[in-house]
Amino acid sequence: MKMRIVTLAAAIAMAGLILATPAFGASLEELLESAQVSALKAGERPAETQFRNPVPRLIPSHEGVWRIVENVRQELDPGIMVETLYLYSKPAGSGRPEWTGAEQLALLNETLALSSLAGLQYYSASRGEMRIFYESSRVIDGPSDKNPLPDPVYGALPSEIVVYARQKDLTFGDNTYRYDYHVIPGALVFIQQNLTSMTAGIIPAVGRNKLRSAVAVIDAGDYLLVYAVSMARAAALPGLRDRIGNSFANRASAILTWFSAQADRAFAR
Repeated sequence: MKMRIVTLAAAIAMAGLILATPAFGASLEELLESAQVSALKAGERPAETQFRNPVPRLIPSHEGVWRIVENVRQELDPGIMVETLYLYSKPAGSGRPEWTGAEQLALLNETLALSSLAGLQYYSASRGEMRIFYESSRVIDGPSDKNPLPDPVYGALPSEIVVYARQKDLTFGDNTYRYDYHVIPGALVFIQQNLTSMTAGIIPAVGRNKLRSAVAVIDAGDYLLVYAVSMARAAALPGLRDRIGNSFANRASAILTWFSAQADRAFAR
């Protein structure tokens, strides 16, 4: 498979290529409380929204994932946190105690396909209808020039990748983001950070570098356990905080729908 280097930071990360990342098999019961496992297997998506001194409450018991998310939380000191859990069932016959390097690489490349977010829809409870989430989404060469690039494709597993993207959504407008990807034993984590101020209409909602949205994908035998969390230091104007919280919940739901389709593509390879 051809490998394209997206940024200088990605090139540096690629210098530390790991051809076979150690993996371990973790069961859902080891990662979550029994009530959460039952809810997920029943098709539910447990969710939690906090507005005051938030701390992760739904995060799975995975040391590497916990360390990454906690570092982000301490660095940001958020005033809003929205968490969601999602269970993806692997195609029949593909489940095994440990995922292979090829499966993890395929899934990494599918999650790097940020252009596929364009046209993604979510259900707007306030409008009672489906609504487009991302009107456009393109990988770019950096936050300054913003020249469009193809979605990156890697031929071997790196430990970390940095990618920049320009994305326009119907809630917060046209913004530039940084994505940090982490490949760790048994999991893949990617984090979105806003490099431009986000507005809700004409009202400043989330300042520059004040948003982190993370998705952690953990291998769990016949399943992939997905933990999504959005954190922000956001404006505290009356009514705006709840609007931002609801928007984050909608964003998480849309991203999980997108992830499921990307995972289907990865396991079909």
